[in-house]
Formats: sequence, structure tokens, C-alpha cells
Amino acid sequence: MSEISTQVGKQIRAFRKMRKLTLDELSNMLHKSKSTISKYEKGEISIDIQTLYEIADALQIHVEQLLYLRPKRTVISPQNNSPAFFSGASQFYSYLYDGRSNNIIRCVFDVLSETENNQYKIMMYMNYKDFENYQNCENTYWGYIEHYDALTRISLVNKDTPMEKASVQILASYLDSGTKWGLFNGFSSRPMMPIAVKMLFSKTRLKEDSALIHQLKVSKDDIRLLKLYNMLSVT
Repeated sequence: MSEISTQVGKQIRAFRKMRKLTLDELSNMLHKSKSTISKYEKGEISIDIQTLYEIADALQIHVEQLLYLRPKRTVISPQNNSPAFFSGASQFYSYLYDGRSNNIIRCVFDVLSETENNQYKIMMYMNYKDFENYQNCENTYWGYIEHYDALTRISLVNKDTPMEKASVQILASYLDSGTKWGLFNGFSSRPMMPIAVKMLFSKTRLKEDSALIHQLKVSKDDIRLLKLYNMLSVT
């Protein structure tokens, strides 16, 4: 049983569950036995390329969402004027609050590689349910994190919808602390509209409780500054 087959099998099972399909239903769609599908999900037998595409079509996903890449992350160097908050990080986290569903939306950022001009290529996995499988998420973005004197900027592109772009601005990231506030700008798909929302960044995963929700919600002081400046600001 190879690591790749095991991980691909986990992806198939996760997406099958997400689609609320039983083993019987998926096996009928693929014209294969229930036992064979079960062995695919357990990683007991390898899957040929054609079958992998057929499984992706049945699950209504891109085939690359079933592929497994061994984790390869790059540590943000403490040199090259990297801000203290991100220095030494290969993975970090963020949180925002969606008032439409009354839920915390959690994100994981993986630092993939260093590029020129003091930039790092990153992947953002947005709104996952299970941290152990955070790559199975609602939206996946790739982009770059770049640092300036007093500002860190993250530019993002939706992996599945390249026309959908987003960005995050984080103030005073040169000052070290456990968390930092940022402003996330992008498009919502429920319904489609431009949005700007507070996003809390953290070096470690945070406890998702009422205290965190209180932090993430727009406060009276946020509203006061919004009226004063006629703009949404996060400090």
C-alpha cells in the first residue's frame, strides 16, 4: 500500500462524502463493484489515469483535486527584511466571520517557495472543515506574499476560477506578536458581490469560541471609524 494510493483514496472518500454519495451509488456511476471502490478509497489498489478522470467526473470535481503532492513548504527567511510576524513561518492561519451563515471561516496558508524581489509563493485553503484534510476546502487560492516597510500584502487568485482575485493588507507586520489584523478584499459568490472583511492572522491555530467570534465581528469602534473616514479600516 503506497503513500500516494492511500492519500488519493482519502481524497476520493472525502469528496464522495461531501457529495453525499454511498459506495453503491458511486460504484454504479463508474460501473465498478462496490468492493473495488472501497479498495480505491483504502489505497489497497492503484488507480489508472483513465479511472481517476472518471472518478473526478462522477464527483463533479477537477481531477487535480484528487492528486496527492507530498508536503513541500518553504520557511520565510528572517533575513531579506522579512517582517517579524512571518519570520520563520512555513504555515500560518487566518480567521474571518461570515454573518450570513453565522460561522467562522478558517484558512490555512502554506508557504511554497521563495521568488525574486522578496516574495514568497503561497497557497490559501479557505473554509475547510477538518484540519487533518484542510486541502479539501471550499475555495483554494494561490498567490504571493510580499513585504514593504510597514505593510505586508498578499495577492491571491482563485485556483478554480482564475478571474476571481483577492488581496489582503496587513499593517505593521514588522512588529512581532501572536496575531495580526488584516483586511481581506475580494468577491463573494453567495451572492456575487465585492466585499471587504476583517481577517485575523495567527501563527498558531486559535480556539474557535465565542471570544474569537466577538473579535471577528464588526465592533462599535469599527463603525465609528467607518463613519468618520467613510471607509472600512482595520488596525
